[in-house]
Parts: sequence; structure tokens; C-alpha cells
Amino acid sequence: MKIQKGTPPSLWKQTYRRLLHHKLTVISLLFLCFMFLLCFIGPSFSPYITDRTDISNANQHPGIHHWLGTDQYGRDVLTRLMLAGQISLTVGLASMVLSLVIGSLLGAAAGFYRGAADMIIMRIADMLMSIPGLPLLLILAAVMSEWKVPSEYRMYLIMMMLSLIGWPSLARLVRGQILSLKEQPFMMAAEVLGLSDRRKILYHLLPNTLPLLLVAATLHVAGAMLSESALSFLGLGVAPPTPSWGNMMEAANNFMDFTLRPWLWIPPGTAIFLTVVAIHLLGDGLRDAFDPKVKRQVKVK
Repeated sequence: MKIQKGTPPSLWKQTYRRLLHHKLTVISLLFLCFMFLLCFIGPSFSPYITDRTDISNANQHPGIHHWLGTDQYGRDVLTRLMLAGQISLTVGLASMVLSLVIGSLLGAAAGFYRGAADMIIMRIADMLMSIPGLPLLLILAAVMSEWKVPSEYRMYLIMMMLSLIGWPSLARLVRGQILSLKEQPFMMAAEVLGLSDRRKILYHLLPNTLPLLLVAATLHVAGAMLSESALSFLGLGVAPPTPSWGNMMEAANNFMDFTLRPWLWIPPGTAIFLTVVAIHLLGDGLRDAFDPKVKRQVKVK
């Protein structure tokens, strides 16, 4: 294999080349792009209005006019499936971003300053991590239901709830990376140059934790989507008429719907399953691509 002499490829270029050799990762990425296009652009091409009921057209089998049938209120299941995907994907991504921002900043502060800041932040993180996530979410969601929070605001509260239990693990990962990076020569050079603490953290330390955060954040999206779906399925999350994949499955809550009307629960269940599996495969591919110990034969043009 001939290797062209010159500047070695950057980390991102090497990662991109490794990703191209993960067929499952590429397929998962294409599937996720398809799901985003379907959920966020697809409803604009639908002739059906999701909140308009038509009892005379209720529980119709899948056919030419309704590809996935209709529900008990005569609403098009495919249209609601796409709108529900907007909610589920938005909750997963938004909670991931909030957890990433909070966890990375607090973890960086704990690892950089150590002392009292490290002790306080890590003890709070340990306390939150010691509480099982799903029971804590159930308690918070039950309180939200008791306070009769309007359905249009529940999605935003669920995002904050998921980020509340998601940031401690990210903070611990960032703290460990920061402790290791502080001993590197480039940080000694930054100390000699007299750079401020803010510049050291934001411009030198946190960017070097980005590969690890990308993998952790990808897997956090899948966990947040499953948690939101579980809460909505139990009637404690996103409440109707706002659709989500979880409360669409909850709609088939009796034996007749479960056995005679599978189009009510199979499409949202399949969407959750395939999306979560694709996200996990993408996370595994990113982990292998960013891992310097993974040796792959990549042709350099």
C-alpha cells in the first residue's frame, strides 16, 4: 500500500474513513436521516388533519386512502405516526443537548478546579446516579399529572426531567478526561502563556473531550426516547391529543384493539424499536471510529 508523504490526515478525516468501513453504521445513519425526513417533512404532504375526528371513519383497515388505517377517532395513523415521531425525536435530542451542556460544563469545572468544586459537583452527581432513573421519572411525572400541567407544556418538562437524570454520567466522563488532559504538554504550554481559566476550559480542554461526548450523547438520545415512550405509554408523559410513539401504543390498551387492530400499535412500536437500534449501532460505530486502538486498513489517496 502506497502512502503519500506529507501532512497526516486529521482526526476527523480518519474518523470519517473508519465510519465508511462500518456498513451497519452507515445503514443506521441513512435510516435515521430517513426517519427525520419522514417525521419532520412528511406531515406537510399528508391530506389529513391529525386533530380532526371522524367517527364514521373509525378503525378502518389499512388501504389506499389510509396506508396504516385509522384509529378509534377516525384519524389517519400514518399522519399521527409522523407527528408523534417529531415529539419523540425532539424530546430525545433536546434532553441530550441539555444533559450535554450541563454535564460537560460541570464535569470540566470539577476536573479543572478540583477541591471544593469537585467534591460538591460529584457528590450531587453520585446522589442522582444512586436513584434509579425510571422510578424517579415516574414520581416526577405523577407530580406533574397531579398539578394538571397542560399537555402542550408536558413535553418541555419531560425534557428537563430527562436532562436532570442524564447529566451526572456525562459529568463523570468529562471530569475523568479533564484530569488526564491537564497533564498533557499543551496544557503546560497554556499555563506558561498565561491563558485564562475560561479559555483553557472552553478552547483547549472541552474540544478534546468531544469524541467521547459524541458517543455518550448518541446513546443518551436512545435512552431518553425509551424513557419518554415508557412515560407516555403509562399515561404520565406526553398526553393526548398531542401524539407520541408511547401514547400511540397506549391507545391499544384493550384485548380487542391488541388482537383485531394491530395497525394501532405495531407501527409506533416498530418505529421505536428500529430508531433505538439504529441509534445504538451509530453510537457503537462512532466509538470504534474514534478509538485509536482500532486498526483498520484505510487507503490514503
